[in-house]
Amino acid sequence: MKLFWENGYEGTTFEELISKMSISPSTFYNSFGSKERLYREATENFMDSAQTWIQGALSEDGATTRQAFTHLLESAAEQFTREDLPRGCMVSLSGTHQAPDLMPIRDMMVEYRAASEVYLTDRIRKGIREGDMPDTIDAEGLAAFIHVIIRGMAVQARDGASRAKLETIGRVAMEAWPEASKLAA
Repeated sequence: MKLFWENGYEGTTFEELISKMSISPSTFYNSFGSKERLYREATENFMDSAQTWIQGALSEDGATTRQAFTHLLESAAEQFTREDLPRGCMVSLSGTHQAPDLMPIRDMMVEYRAASEVYLTDRIRKGIREGDMPDTIDAEGLAAFIHVIIRGMAVQARDGASRAKLETIGRVAMEAWPEASKLAA
């Protein structure tokens, strides 16, 4: 997973994979079938891990929607700058430019990114149902805005931005969060 995250699908060679895993080519093919299948498994592994901190932030007991999204952006700043993993987000940074024969890889990454935005929209809708968000809010638009911020934070992290810089980006983004008093006016 780390090798694909660091180098992308196309940038990771078969030789690097078998060397990093200390296995023979035949063992690789018997175990994984293909580089693409291994990439899919690595991406699923990444998503399982990412869902833990994303859902943890969004479903924190007693948190308002604003608090949940503040925590999400803080968690993104932390996760995207971990020392034990490549910087940024594997899904944010992968599959945006693919050769035509690799469109299934691109499509998979597009689906993962779209699913992430759905989680954000669902949390905003929960806030509307619970009354801490006005029912006039554009849930999809606000979720798309936060999603873009998170994806941008991933790129910033990949380019070397510090956790403090990412936290600042998150704080500034939350200044755009709709206030109930402004929406009622």
